[in-house]
Amino acid sequence: MDALKAKIRDIPDFPKPGIVFKDLTPLIRDPLALRLASEELVKPFLNADITVVAGMEARGFIFGSLAARELDVGFVPLRKPGKLPYQVEALSYDLEYGSAALEIHIDGVDSGDRVLLVDDLIATGGTAQASCRLIEKLGATLVGCAFVVELDFLRGREKLGGYRVHSLIHY
Repeated sequence: MDALKAKIRDIPDFPKPGIVFKDLTPLIRDPLALRLASEELVKPFLNADITVVAGMEARGFIFGSLAARELDVGFVPLRKPGKLPYQVEALSYDLEYGSAALEIHIDGVDSGDRVLLVDDLIATGGTAQASCRLIEKLGATLVGCAFVVELDFLRGREKLGGYRVHSLIHY
């Protein structure tokens, strides 16, 4: 995954001092890197009978849609409150400094679905954990989670203890 890692740019002190933001836009801009990332994201799940991919706003939409295409299944967005036009199921969760919420259309997944959750990056794991819970709240089976980048030092994977987690690049 060195070829992908080389396409990730560090942005110091963003969004606030002391944070080094991992900018994946150069990777997304490069067609070969983007193709490699989408292929490698789904590789461990090719025989897992995935029926739908879900992705969180916003970069999860990019990688989730590509993963869905790789698996030849549909894509379901998980959005911030007030962004989805139909009836929704919602889940609020705590962040390090405050709270947040996610929503999904009530018919986004159902009890027969086997879902792969995809996002660009896992840090503390709070959003990923909430996404898993929201998918299961609608009765679907969460098969696993796939991330382009995992910030190991923040230990987000621990919040996903019962789920299969696959990350392409580790920091």
